[in-house]
Amino acid sequence: MPDQLDLNLLRVFDALLQDGSVTAAAERLHLSIPATSRALARLRRAMGDPVLVRAGRGMVPTPFALRIAPRVRSLLDEAAALVNAKELDPAELRRTFTIRVGDGVVTQLVTEMAARAPGVVLRFVPEGDESVDALRDGSVDLDIGAGYDAESDIRSTVLFRERLVGVVRADSPLGNRPTLRQLCRYPHVSVSRRGRTRGPLDVALQAAGLQRRVAAVVPFYTAAALLVASSDHVGLVPQRLAEQFPGRLRWFPVSADLPEIDVRLHWHARLDADPAHRWLRETVRACV
Repeated sequence: MPDQLDLNLLRVFDALLQDGSVTAAAERLHLSIPATSRALARLRRAMGDPVLVRAGRGMVPTPFALRIAPRVRSLLDEAAALVNAKELDPAELRRTFTIRVGDGVVTQLVTEMAARAPGVVLRFVPEGDESVDALRDGSVDLDIGAGYDAESDIRSTVLFRERLVGVVRADSPLGNRPTLRQLCRYPHVSVSRRGRTRGPLDVALQAAGLQRRVAAVVPFYTAAALLVASSDHVGLVPQRLAEQFPGRLRWFPVSADLPEIDVRLHWHARLDADPAHRWLRETVRACV
């Protein structure tokens, strides 16, 4: 008689698809490697498909496994919502949340989670591919970022409005309210995940007949802040992040028309009523 699928096997399937490794899936599920290997064998028999196949030193999912992965994730989310339907006690919660996020939110959220829900694991992944597919297939539980076009199955709410400010090291000779011309006397750090050297500030400088010298391009605002704190460079970072470096950075408003950004929470509609996910969203709002 072929093996029957149960929730435990589906959890193994989900972990294997996320990690692409029996060893990593075993660690995620707090199982032994032999037990996870046996579960994979049972999955293969039950599904009539290899599920994962060797590719060099790693393993990759089969087309069948990729096709059913979103449905499996949805079933697991619904099961978790049923189990947690009673009043949620964060201190008793045992769950891993994957959050796609930029700079400036991680520290507060980790601190809050450690105090209120020590059994929760926060798995942060960087911004880069802002596709909603990761929310749909469950590989990302919550997205914190600037947002995308309206999608009928994606929920969204504004967390805060962010503005960019200039930053220099704490003892920089640059004044507290420098002019654009004064800013151009110093080398600049530009932040771009795509390696671009130009941005909104360059548009404002060009309109004023000025040009800055970009000496470095980094992918993250935190990297820019750390570089500025130990150099003569000028950077542009979100004000909330600049305020996290007291004594190391000094920030100031830039006298240019720079765009403000609505930072939003995004999640898939199937998680609307999940008590644990709802609590996570409320905790994120409280942290910012």
